[in-house]
Amino acid sequence: MKTNERQMHLAVFWLGTGNHTAGWRTEGAADSNCSWDIAEAGARIAERGKFDLFFISDSLAPDLADHPSFITRFEPTTLVAALSRATSRVGLGATVSSSFADPFTVARTFQTLQHLSRGRVAWNVVTSTSPKAALNFSRERHHEHDLRYEIANEFVDVVRGLWDTWQTGAVVRDRATGTYIDPAKVRTLDHQGRHFQVRGPLNVERPEWGDPLIIQAGGSVPGQELSARTADIVFAVVSGDPAAAKASYDGLKSLLHKYGRKPHDLALLPGVMPIVGDTEADARAKLEKFQSFLPQKGALTLVSNRIGHDLSAYDLDGPIPDLPATERSQTFSATLLDKARGEGMSLRDLYNLTAAARGHWVLPGTPRTIADTLEEWFRAGRADGFMILPPYFPGAFDEFVDRVVPELQRRGLFRKDYEGTTLRSHLRKER
Repeated sequence: MKTNERQMHLAVFWLGTGNHTAGWRTEGAADSNCSWDIAEAGARIAERGKFDLFFISDSLAPDLADHPSFITRFEPTTLVAALSRATSRVGLGATVSSSFADPFTVARTFQTLQHLSRGRVAWNVVTSTSPKAALNFSRERHHEHDLRYEIANEFVDVVRGLWDTWQTGAVVRDRATGTYIDPAKVRTLDHQGRHFQVRGPLNVERPEWGDPLIIQAGGSVPGQELSARTADIVFAVVSGDPAAAKASYDGLKSLLHKYGRKPHDLALLPGVMPIVGDTEADARAKLEKFQSFLPQKGALTLVSNRIGHDLSAYDLDGPIPDLPATERSQTFSATLLDKARGEGMSLRDLYNLTAAARGHWVLPGTPRTIADTLEEWFRAGRADGFMILPPYFPGAFDEFVDRVVPELQRRGLFRKDYEGTTLRSHLRKER
């Protein structure tokens, strides 16, 4: 049944070993990010839960002390191609970096995926944050932050321009006349920019379901401008602080009018790790159990990777040092450090927070109290929905889908079934 009432959007952040760094150590948990069976099972759970999106991140420079799923992982677009045939409704988001790819190839890949999935694909535009990634792409160093976003803006324009080189109905296929293509409906792009020169047209026709959608997660000023101008979905980093979340939400939405867009054109989804228990005490005990799995060796390496500073010279049980702005993920780093300093954390506390959900919001509770919190944030205009980060798969994701989602549905906050077959329809976006 269709309804005009505003409803939440739900996405899941896929990491085969779980979003908690040590989630894979839970009895019965999946323990591989390079397993087709595990990935397929995760996508099917998302579809059973009527989720908008199954989201696949990426990294291009593994660090053996980092999160297990950051060390070894499938290439996202290849995985999406396979998942597009294993599912029929859930949206599929794949990450490709604008810093280490080519616009024509990205445009072609995602338009192909849009055909294969019948309109369920989104491209997560990232600029990459790891300096080590440059070394895997014949470069000595990564571009500085603002230049990365300058390149990303032009990159997205070229990709979208290539998608637009084909009009709907350009392929005629008239057997009687022998006309296959209407040349009036296909054009060159002839892009001549600072970073890219692309003639076009694309060699993939426009699918009947419309072009792929765009996901973005940048929280810096250039990242927010890119999101406001181009994104359909924004994956936001929040610490759980309501005032900060509201300011971030309102700030991003206020930018949309600059680009002729309306607030509902963009869905902002903060990342949340729900820990579902029968009681509040049970949920906290589960979280403590996850934390007990964390190896102390390499703690500073993990924190250093997430905030972009080498902390090996500091005492793990000492205070958070004063650190300059980082060239890595600026908003992510600032959110972590602000939360840590505001709560008087030690580096060890910051490590535990980072290892639990990589700095995202950890929300332990019963199905009802978790739903209460999500509802309060949603109705207060701090979020359009949530990116769910289960600590491990499949059990923790099953718990959210089987226990929290029905609670949201009973409150009229989330769909009981899909209204359409495309990601665009899930987001209630017009063609």
